[in-house]
Amino acid sequence: MEAVGDLLDTYRPVDAWDEMFDGEGETRLDYRSLYEHVQTLSRADFDERCATRDRVFRDHGVTYAHSGEERPFPLDLVPRVISAGEWASIAQGVAQRVRALERFLDDVYGSGEIMRAGVVPRRIVVTSSHYHTACAGIAPAGGVRVHVAGIDLVRDEHGQMCVLEDNLRIPSGVSYVVENRRAMTHVFPELFAAHRVQPVSDYPARLLQALSRSAPRGVDDPTIVVLTPGVHNAAYFEHSFLARQMGVELVEGRDLVCRDNVLYMLTTSGEERVDVVYRRVDDEFLDPLHFLPTSMLGCAGIVNAARAGNVTIANFLGNGVADDKAVYPYVPAMIEFYLGERPVLPNVETFMLDDVEVRSWALDRLDELVWKPTDGSGGRGIVIGPRADERSLLEVCAAVQAEPRSWIAQRPVALSTAPTYVESGLQPRHLDLRPFALNDGENVWVVPGGLTRVALGEGNLIVNSSQGGGSKDTWVLAPDGAAIENGIAVPAGGPSVEPLARQPFDMVPSANEQAAQQQ
Repeated sequence: MEAVGDLLDTYRPVDAWDEMFDGEGETRLDYRSLYEHVQTLSRADFDERCATRDRVFRDHGVTYAHSGEERPFPLDLVPRVISAGEWASIAQGVAQRVRALERFLDDVYGSGEIMRAGVVPRRIVVTSSHYHTACAGIAPAGGVRVHVAGIDLVRDEHGQMCVLEDNLRIPSGVSYVVENRRAMTHVFPELFAAHRVQPVSDYPARLLQALSRSAPRGVDDPTIVVLTPGVHNAAYFEHSFLARQMGVELVEGRDLVCRDNVLYMLTTSGEERVDVVYRRVDDEFLDPLHFLPTSMLGCAGIVNAARAGNVTIANFLGNGVADDKAVYPYVPAMIEFYLGERPVLPNVETFMLDDVEVRSWALDRLDELVWKPTDGSGGRGIVIGPRADERSLLEVCAAVQAEPRSWIAQRPVALSTAPTYVESGLQPRHLDLRPFALNDGENVWVVPGGLTRVALGEGNLIVNSSQGGGSKDTWVLAPDGAAIENGIAVPAGGPSVEPLARQPFDMVPSANEQAAQQQ
């Protein structure tokens, strides 16, 4: 007979911040109730809960595509717990960042004040593969370009939450936030009785509200659609999930037609005008008149309809210039420039490689830094210097020297760990956090929790599901004595400030310097 409470018998924290245990091996305050409950479970109990999870996911079709195969989305059953106080700071920092990036996008496709001020070099913007001149001068209907944002955070070895990257094009994963929570309520109902966890289930309603508020002027009851590339897309489950939850049509490019700068949806009863498109199709495939002429995934003329103010595209075209990794180091400066505020969340220390001196310094430390392609996604192309073999280091060195604008280097961050169920029981695995923010033009709302992604392999730092990662339910606790809130709304806007002084090497301060400045 298996022993009760044996799941953590072999758990040994690694050289990183542990979410559940402090440096003395004591359980952190917010995890104590969860720890005590885990101690009542045997492996047989836990395996039975895992089977229940798998049944719930199969019943709801919660899958993702990996290597051409549909698989159940991997959910680890030990949740991540975040206190109400820490979450308030995270939500404030995420909303602040979204507001600044919104202002940046409006600026670079408009008057370009931040570039004239020298805060963000013009060359960094115009050489981005995601900067589209077709978007210049367009004032999106509703005035919003970033309707949905996913801001990736990591906790470093000192316990500091830092921003790893921004996702402003078509960030994915929020459907798993909602479905993970639904599965956990089936698997561990008694845990929810012992914790006061802020809900995430109202995200689809909030998204629908944000999309409705961004409709073209004069449209009081907009027709909204979700545009998907189709069933073969890795995130198709999410597309269909959100359309179903919002009660709107899920369409493909072949279901749309644009005439006289007005977008219509083809239905069995004729054409129906469309006012808002929540698109899950990349920019390059959205409009063959302006981008890839052979694309069959979008609709010819939709950009012209948006320019005429007859349709809202969410997220708007050209947002990728703001989440280009070469632009990322300048976001703290954007926050000061546009909002007149110090960044709440620091960046990871990052080095721009188009400067000769910085590049030479970084290449001398090939095996000490993390190397990332500036337009990469899903963890692809990343080379972690301290763990890379000689061949990989030589290849990245040659790539950086050939195209320095296409790479950044970062100091390695020892991503925090949390107990995660593997064959040998609960073991520490590295994780990150992707909070999702909705922007309706007046407020930025951050869903309380977001997607915690976990690297399932021992010592692995790549958390993306496309690279074999999994997820955890993220529990944001309600404040003591307070009713459970639906999240934290932060007002949009903010005063402008004078431009920052230029930094050496055209770089903004490192993460450590920013943190020191905030103290």
